[in-house]
Amino acid sequence: MTIIAGYFAGELISKIKLPKILGWLIAGMILGPHALSLTNHEILNAKWYNDIIHIMECAVGLMIGTELVWNKIKKSGKAIVFTTLTQSLGTFLFVSIVFSIVFYIMNIPIYMAFIFGSIALATAPAPALSIVREFKTKGPVTNTLIPMAALDDMVGVVVFFTTISVVSSNISKDAMPIWLSMIIVFLPIIIGAVTSMAAGHILKRDMDKSKTMIILISFILLSSFAGFIFNNYILSSPVLNFMLIGMAFSAAYSNIVPSERLKAITKDFNPILNFSILAVILNLGYPLDYHLILGAGLFTAVYIISRAIGKYFGAYFGSSVMKSPISVKKFLGLTLLPHSGVSLVFTGIAASALASPAPESCKILQGTIAAAAVINEVIAVIIAKKGFEWSGELNKV
Repeated sequence: MTIIAGYFAGELISKIKLPKILGWLIAGMILGPHALSLTNHEILNAKWYNDIIHIMECAVGLMIGTELVWNKIKKSGKAIVFTTLTQSLGTFLFVSIVFSIVFYIMNIPIYMAFIFGSIALATAPAPALSIVREFKTKGPVTNTLIPMAALDDMVGVVVFFTTISVVSSNISKDAMPIWLSMIIVFLPIIIGAVTSMAAGHILKRDMDKSKTMIILISFILLSSFAGFIFNNYILSSPVLNFMLIGMAFSAAYSNIVPSERLKAITKDFNPILNFSILAVILNLGYPLDYHLILGAGLFTAVYIISRAIGKYFGAYFGSSVMKSPISVKKFLGLTLLPHSGVSLVFTGIAASALASPAPESCKILQGTIAAAAVINEVIAVIIAKKGFEWSGELNKV
């Protein structure tokens, strides 16, 4: 029922030329536990529900991975890597510096500034990628954004877990070892790549649509199942990024399967991908509490503005140094503003680390990011769409 409601909300909002994802997010907020509660906390915390969402996230990752074909990205690979680092690390440094000043004045522990910075640098790929699909964008900004979405996730995980490890070691006995952040980044890639090797050699053969989809879905489920094993039985907490698993999975087979065959597979998978994106975006909306908009204060405003500045000018600087096209310099940063899914996951992990040794700091973190997630996501989706529009890349496919 919530999926159907989300679908029609997207169709309705598209009538006023806004991205469907905005309708999906708003539908999620309305149907979630803070409004109508059709999807309540009990469902959101249920293992079966989270397993289904993780499988959907894995499927959404295929959209990123199929663009990571070596022949496509080898010319711009250095520029993409460098710009990813400048916009992500630049955001981390800028937000950390701004909050260091604010927290110093307000006598709040300075380590909190670096936690805010480590949460701010990550970009949620699903919102921007859903705009790419809906408005059929094509051009330098799109070509840069899609592979950057995967790299940005990797940088974000490394910086966040390293920051939490360092902070925890200084305020708590239960510190997360730094090496764990490396595992959290590279394990999803290994899982996706290993399961995809067999899939690629099978999928490159000509076969009918139904057999192709059965094989592809079976391997997606296999990749997801491997992630469940590590999340539930090997790692200390469920922290694996399933979208990264899907990205690595599809990147591996996309470099094995011939290009024409890959186009056919991608086209056949589109209905499943569209459904998965809708489910994942609704899931981003469910925990967002619209009441927080009224209670948003100074920290929320500082967070949203400083993060936007860091993303925009970090992307501008990196693309300028690498002599990227002018449209990338001007508009890439605008497409990197969506954030809520990643920010809420990171905030939950950081809050767990702060709850016992620093409960007051924990409250500041949770209140600020929760309010920012609601406000930023609505604004960011509109701005991201404008970024593609101003770059002249809408409806090019």
